[in-house]
Amino acid sequence: MARPGVTSPVSSSGFLRVDKPIGPTSHDVVRIARRALSERRVGHAGTLDPFASGLLLLGVGPATRLTEYLGDLDKSYEAVARLGTVTSTLDPEGEVVATSEDWRDVTEARLLDALESLTGSVDQLPPSYSAKKVDGERAYRKARRGETVELTPARITIHELELLSWSPPDVSFRVRCSTGTYVRAIARDLGEALGVGGHLTRLRRTGIGAFDVRDAIAVEDMERGAPLAGAWLTPLDAMAHLPRVEVDEAITTRLIHGQSPDIEEVSGSEGLDEGRPAVVVSRDELVCVGRREGDRLRPSKVFSSGLRGGE
Repeated sequence: MARPGVTSPVSSSGFLRVDKPIGPTSHDVVRIARRALSERRVGHAGTLDPFASGLLLLGVGPATRLTEYLGDLDKSYEAVARLGTVTSTLDPEGEVVATSEDWRDVTEARLLDALESLTGSVDQLPPSYSAKKVDGERAYRKARRGETVELTPARITIHELELLSWSPPDVSFRVRCSTGTYVRAIARDLGEALGVGGHLTRLRRTGIGAFDVRDAIAVEDMERGAPLAGAWLTPLDAMAHLPRVEVDEAITTRLIHGQSPDIEEVSGSEGLDEGRPAVVVSRDELVCVGRREGDRLRPSKVFSSGLRGGE
């Protein structure tokens, strides 16, 4: 079965799956895409650190307004942690702050037990070098000044944590996790569970929700003008994880003008969860993203011209 959007042709509004290489920032990739597509309205739906590679979803044209609805999708990664060495940033860009030779005593059986202990719903302490805010300021700014950063653990879910290989002192693993998970923190916690410390040396994002990096276009191919069709997602493809309701022309007009029709007037909307976003579609065009509020369907992101689902 083809993955979502693989055969979709390119239009002026949608999402592009891009395979970011190691080195550039996520915003560097956005700038490259703006030039390559001759489109100013390009934005990413979730950043990757410069040392990381893998899947970025770029909103293009009016569809950039939809990027916020991709933020809660699960993420998949392949990563390498080095045991016995701790860095200030928990990644290869930081300074070494602690070392241990006890990684030599780590067995594969101990590794498997430690990985299992980190799986499931857990409270994860974010890294000091992170974008979390402390007293209104990004934590990494305080950490760079040498200030003590006190962060609160956040509840996250690690759905799968699989050992790929053990080449001492390096552990290769695959993880599928909820949004807000720091893979750097997984490397830290793995090292702590084994009593040897550790940090992340490599990170590659292989998936966001149902979207796979194998369907992405390489940045260098995008720069040289290679066809984008295989990496393109229509707005409706990208929003396929949200509930969908169909409306007629009369309801469409009311929604575009900011009115909130009664749920009973909108076919298929009776089962919508209170407050959860839903895509509202008319004749294969995305009219708006709406939310159920009581007995009303309230429009939020409205596209007066509609976003075509198949263009």
